[in-house]
Amino acid sequence: MRIITLNIKFNFQNIEDYIYPVVLCDDKDMILVDCGYVGFLPMIENAFSAEGLEMKDLTKIIITHHDQDHMGSLRAIKEKYPHVSIISSREEKPFIAGEMKAIRLEQAEKLQETLPDEHKAFGQAFCEMLKRVEPCRVDMTVSGGEMFDWCGGCEIIDTSGHTPGHISLYLKEHNTIITGDAAVLEEGRLVVANPQYAFDLKKAEESLIKLMEYEAETYICYHGGIYKNR
Repeated sequence: MRIITLNIKFNFQNIEDYIYPVVLCDDKDMILVDCGYVGFLPMIENAFSAEGLEMKDLTKIIITHHDQDHMGSLRAIKEKYPHVSIISSREEKPFIAGEMKAIRLEQAEKLQETLPDEHKAFGQAFCEMLKRVEPCRVDMTVSGGEMFDWCGGCEIIDTSGHTPGHISLYLKEHNTIITGDAAVLEEGRLVVANPQYAFDLKKAEESLIKLMEYEAETYICYHGGIYKNR
């Protein structure tokens, strides 16, 4: 049983950045947790190959929440690898499946109305980027507190706040938490992700506290990478 943290480097508006999707491997499953922006499928495939993995062996994708950098390539993966089962929380399913408008798009469109003229073009481009995220059917929904046998034992943690149905994963055998955006690593500390855009900041702060109370040995943050709790 292995936990593999993928390191995907990219440029966004001429700034170098990274995301850290996670792959869980055991004798029954290969599970990807979150899958990058629109157009990232080739980068994810290359990251798999660099770890000696093949995406044709992927069985499941868990989406921690519906933001564009976490599900942007989901539809493309499903189309190329249709056998893969898509998993999310019940609360996030309508956003992922396209039954409800993405929260970030609603926020961006509302903000667009207040932007000064010199920033409107950028704001509109950002809205168009969000609209390019294609919905994808969710095959299975999960809730906080549920336990699965993935990778030696996986607990779903309700970490709502960043979005309404955000989830994180606790891998008991490895004493490791995959945080999604419930925690990001900044300057060696775990902090709330983009608090100004949190759907419910109070809940986001409570979710961060909840994750820290596990006192896990390792926290894998989608933004920031691996934090060792020593």
